[in-house]
Amino acid sequence: MKRAALRLPPSTGLIRAPGRCPRGAECRRGRARSAFTLVELLVVIALVAALAALLLPALASARAKSARVACLSQLHQLGLGFALYLGDHQDRLPDRRDLKRSLGYRPWSDWPPSDPRAGWTVEALARAGGGAGWCPGIGNGALAGAAQVVQRVPGPADGHPGIRTGFWLWRFDRADAEVALDNFWNKSPDSALADLQASLLNSGTPPPDGLSGVEMAVDPYFPRTIPTVASSLAGRSAHRGGRNRLMLDGSAAWFRDARLN
Repeated sequence: MKRAALRLPPSTGLIRAPGRCPRGAECRRGRARSAFTLVELLVVIALVAALAALLLPALASARAKSARVACLSQLHQLGLGFALYLGDHQDRLPDRRDLKRSLGYRPWSDWPPSDPRAGWTVEALARAGGGAGWCPGIGNGALAGAAQVVQRVPGPADGHPGIRTGFWLWRFDRADAEVALDNFWNKSPDSALADLQASLLNSGTPPPDGLSGVEMAVDPYFPRTIPTVASSLAGRSAHRGGRNRLMLDGSAAWFRDARLN
């Protein structure tokens, strides 16, 4: 029995071969309907710009906070290094004025008035968890270019890039033969506090009443209220509006300073 041949109905024009469009006007209208108009494109650009304006400050704030936390973590580590050193040296703080001089001891005439750079801690605290490092909040701008901030410690061998430090240690800021009352070389924390209190008796500055009130290490800052600070650095700090501080009792925290931008 023969099968009947399959017959297709006459073409209605609804099925077209790929790539073919017999009516050019209809094809052009279809393409026009699928494209953005200039007004729609401008609206999209405006929306993207508005979202960017809202997000960029938040991203900048998050990045700044991240740098501040990273610096604070380094100060905690530095405090731990000092604590371990005290435990290994009969409760005496380091006395490495020789390292301070060999790295280039240089008191400034503007700010700071001494040389609190902490490069000497890299070797002095090497066995106790390491010394001061680099604060990411310093960045690559004016602070990073200030000689008062950056101190490089040579590497152990030729070709080694060495270590760049960017923290300050206020109570180890002089390298004189005689240790000043407000410096802590080779002192116990308690005797350092007593000497500091004695140095402030007639200064008009209230003396600290305990180890937690003595600022020992800090990320760099240049108060705008001090006339000797260069205009290019006035009000600048590693972190906007304040600084991280390590105290003599080993605690470290963020401190807001109205003298900073």
